[in-house]
Amino acid sequence: MNQAKTVAGKAKPRGRFPHVKVSGGLAFVSGTSSRLPDNTIGGASVDEMGTTTLDIRAQTRAVLENIRDILAEVGAGLGDVLSVTAYLVSMNDFGGYNEVYGQFFDEDGPARTTVAVHQLPHPHLLIEISAIARIPEEDDDLVQSRPSR
Repeated sequence: MNQAKTVAGKAKPRGRFPHVKVSGGLAFVSGTSSRLPDNTIGGASVDEMGTTTLDIRAQTRAVLENIRDILAEVGAGLGDVLSVTAYLVSMNDFGGYNEVYGQFFDEDGPARTTVAVHQLPHPHLLIEISAIARIPEEDDDLVQSRPSR
């Protein structure tokens, strides 16, 4: 199976690319932010005085939930993620990002790279994550339960 998919109910990509590309039993999730379907940004708010508040914890949670939902569309889940690349606008946000990341993954989770970038496509975005996941086979449970020879 080799397919590209844009997922209904998720923010439309800001360019000509899919949310996820499936090939060779793997799902390649494009860089995903906390942008919501209505183009607002999870973890970003502006009060009545115009003061902007950006929350790395809320943005990280929203990004990982978006990735979870995208993977579900191709028959995978966060437990199938093999590799993650995270892009932070500021390494000062590493602690908050790492805290929330640890609520989704542990030391048995995916390989991970985290880098700082100059900016992301919107000034309210603090983080973007891309991921690679395996697509589980329907008979994975049977294969795992068979005795090894």
